[in-house]
Amino acid sequence: MSDVALAANVSPSTVSLYLRRPHSVSQKAGTAIAGAIDRLGYVPNLMAGGLAAARSRVVGVVVPSMRNAFFADTVSAMQSILSGHGFQVMFGNTDYDADAELQLVRANLSWSPSAMVLTGLHHSPQTRDLLRNADCPVVEMWELGEDPIDHAVGFSHHEAGRAAARHLLRKGRQKLAFLGARMQEDRRAMKRAEGFAAEAATQGVTAEIINHIKPASTEAAAALLSSALSKDPGLDGVAASNDTLALGLLFECSRRGIAVPNDLSVIGFGDLEFAAFSNPSLTTIRPFGDVIGQEIAQLILDIVEGEGRSRTAINTGFVIVERGSA
Repeated sequence: MSDVALAANVSPSTVSLYLRRPHSVSQKAGTAIAGAIDRLGYVPNLMAGGLAAARSRVVGVVVPSMRNAFFADTVSAMQSILSGHGFQVMFGNTDYDADAELQLVRANLSWSPSAMVLTGLHHSPQTRDLLRNADCPVVEMWELGEDPIDHAVGFSHHEAGRAAARHLLRKGRQKLAFLGARMQEDRRAMKRAEGFAAEAATQGVTAEIINHIKPASTEAAAALLSSALSKDPGLDGVAASNDTLALGLLFECSRRGIAVPNDLSVIGFGDLEFAAFSNPSLTTIRPFGDVIGQEIAQLILDIVEGEGRSRTAINTGFVIVERGSA
């Protein structure tokens, strides 16, 4: 750092400030420091910095799946903001495995991170104990509900499920099912399924919940639709646990000669890029993954800079995007 300061003709403390909060130094000094870093090939020693500050500039982020593109949107939005303030995101994937999540949390906490970000509110007792005792803010994302560990940013999946059922019921659909993949592990998807069934029940409609034990795929969608139709040949409205599964349902309906939405309405979850361009275009629930990432990043910055620490719950909401399938 002293070499960088000498090459940029600034003080070491200015270099340190630039590395932690680039926007806090003048544009002239920042340009000089950035140029010196490039010329010298300087790489900050995070371990040494962490020892000096008793806290590293690392933010640990744990997600359950790399298959879901909306988690990538969240992490990308978070990283774009945090990196501008000198933080590095350390990213881990659990594949919905509670033991893997515990090990990732242990590994992240060993770096004395500035914050920990996990997905959802459900964790093993050991993981919750570790996080409650952690000397850093903890943010649970993509879900709101009872008893968060510290801070939560997201929305109610139960309400999202209810909204999907209300939409189909408004369309006159009376034979409903929620088709999900891997819901024995994906607790948020199961909460949407339960909300869907609960809303249908308020209007005197029984909604089947059918789960495929493997991840969402075209094959899983075909099996789920076959199972649903065997239970109720008059099925006229389905909600899928995600857009990937919903797209598979559209493929299977086309193969079977089932007209969507005339014979069967389909609603997904996620509003992935292909949803607007499928045939028919996919009606779906849009969660605001990028907004979740932005809110988390700002929350972390506020806490680290001493502008907030009390328990926080931020509702980022969701909307139903109505298209051709329902």
